[in-house]
Amino acid sequence: MRLNRGIVAGAVLLAALAACTQAPPAPPKPLRPTWEAVSLPPAPGAPGRALLRDAVTCGGRWFVVGGVLDAAGGTRPAAWTSGDGREWATVTLAPLRPGGYGELSVLYAAGCADGRLAAIGAKSGGAHGNPRVSSWYTAQGGALTEMTAAYVLYGGNDAVNVARVAGGPRGWGIAGNRKAGAAFWSSPDGTDFALHEGVPELAADERGRTAAADVLAVDGGWLLVGSLSRPGRVDRDALGWTSPDGLTWARVPGPATDAYEEFQRVTRVDGVPYAAGLRGDVFGAWRLVDGGWQDAGGFGVTGGPVARVAGLVPADAGLLALVADELRFGLWLGSAGGRWTGVELPGELPARGDAAAAVAAAGRRVVLLADDGVNSRVWIMDLAPDVTASSR
Repeated sequence: MRLNRGIVAGAVLLAALAACTQAPPAPPKPLRPTWEAVSLPPAPGAPGRALLRDAVTCGGRWFVVGGVLDAAGGTRPAAWTSGDGREWATVTLAPLRPGGYGELSVLYAAGCADGRLAAIGAKSGGAHGNPRVSSWYTAQGGALTEMTAAYVLYGGNDAVNVARVAGGPRGWGIAGNRKAGAAFWSSPDGTDFALHEGVPELAADERGRTAAADVLAVDGGWLLVGSLSRPGRVDRDALGWTSPDGLTWARVPGPATDAYEEFQRVTRVDGVPYAAGLRGDVFGAWRLVDGGWQDAGGFGVTGGPVARVAGLVPADAGLLALVADELRFGLWLGSAGGRWTGVELPGELPARGDAAAAVAAAGRRVVLLADDGVNSRVWIMDLAPDVTASSR
C-alpha cells in the first residue's frame, strides 16, 4: 500500500514538534538529611550570647570561631574545637593586651592547615569607628594567640576590608582589598604578615577596579578569586589571579557576559580549584582547568546582587555550597559534572541584617552553624554513602 506523501510529511512534522515541546527533565528532588543539633560549651568569661561566624576542618580537627556578646553589650573573641563535630571544647585565646581591640574582637574568618587554626577578627573603634582588624594563630601551646601587627597593616587611610585566610605548603595568605584594589597578605608561618597592595595585575588599572573575595593555597602558589568592575558598566565580571609567591600575579578571567558575575568563594576538589559566586540571576560554579575557568553548573536563584555565597567546601559526596538570597540561607550539593541538588536545612535560616552562617565538611560529615542575630545554633549530619549530586 502506498502512503500519501502529505500524510507522511505531516506525521514527521508532528513528531518533530512533539519532541521540541517535551517538558525539560524535572530537577532532582532535594536531599533530606537528618540534622542533629549539638551544643557548644560556654566560652570562658562573663556569661553572654555566642556569636558564631565561621567553621573549618583539617588534620582531623573541627573549629568554630566567633565571639561572645555579654549583657553589657561588650564583645570578646571565642573559638571551639572538636574531634568529631559532635563533642566540643573551648579553645584558649591569648589577646595581646588587656583592654586592647584584640580582646574585644569577634573572629569572623578562619583558615586551617596541618591541624592548626588561623583566624581574622575585628572590633570597630577609634575616632571614626573603623574596624580594628587582628590576626590570630595557634601557638605551640595550643592557644589561639593574637599576632602583633601595626595598625596600617590592615587599617589606615587605604583600608577597605580584610576578607578570608587560608594556609598551605607555602605558608598563609589573606585576601582583601585596599584603595588600590585587590590586595594580598602573606606569611611564612601565620604569625607575621606582609601586605602586597598596588601590585600590577592584582591592583585596579585602566581595565577596571579589582576586588578580591577569597584565597586558596594551590600547587605552586596561591589562587585569589574576586571580580572586575569595568569602566562605564554597573555589572561585574568574575576574575581570578594566580601567583607563585604572593609577589607577582597573573590574571585568570572568568567567562564574561553582560550579566553580573562574581567569584566569591574558592576551594579544591581532588586537586582541582572550584569557585562559586553570582552568575546573573542564579548562583554559579566554575572549575579551573588547564589555566582557564570552565562552567561547573548553575543553581538556585539569587534575588539580586545582595545575594552571596557564604561557604564552599569539598565533601566525599561532592561540593557543598552555602548561599544566601535576599531572605534566607540555602545549601546545595554539586558534582564534578556540574549537576546541583538542593539540601534541606534543619529549618529556615534567615539571612537578613547581621545573620551569619557557615559550613564545614570532612568525608561525609557536615557541620553547619547559623546565627540569626538572636540565637546561634550548630548542627551536624552525615551524607548517606550512596548520595552524590550526580546520582540524583
